[in-house]
Amino acid sequence: MEDLLIVIIRWLHVLSGVMWIGLLWYFNFVQIPSMPKIPDDQKPAIGKVIAPEALFWFRWSALSTVVFGLILAMMNGYLVDALVLNNALIGFGMWLGLIMAFNVWFVIWPNQQKALGMVEVEADAKAKAARTAMLFSRTNTMLSVPMLFAMVAAQNMTL
Repeated sequence: MEDLLIVIIRWLHVLSGVMWIGLLWYFNFVQIPSMPKIPDDQKPAIGKVIAPEALFWFRWSALSTVVFGLILAMMNGYLVDALVLNNALIGFGMWLGLIMAFNVWFVIWPNQQKALGMVEVEADAKAKAARTAMLFSRTNTMLSVPMLFAMVAAQNMTL
């Protein structure tokens, strides 16, 4: 029965991770580069409808990925070893994921709220918030490559 529970938790971890990284890559490889090509009269649809919905799934999939990952590591008995980097490969991936999730909740999301007008700020602060959110989102995109490598490789080898 415990094996089945581990399989279910792993599946939920992977499913959440696919959604999180998929949305991260959507924002950075599709939405952000496409925004200058969208006529100004159509941009409110992105900022008022699509982006808030995508950001909802983005931040909650980040949290569920972390929660299910930590539960999985605990159930498999390597949580502490990974966090103190005794289990270096999976630990490295976990720390990158934790840093990325922190960025989502405490940097990207608060700044996106300002950039999208969900929180009222001056025009200069809005532009600065949009840039900060974009830079941290790009940082997460860069971190996602070694994070994904570490998570997948950890299942197949030890370093």
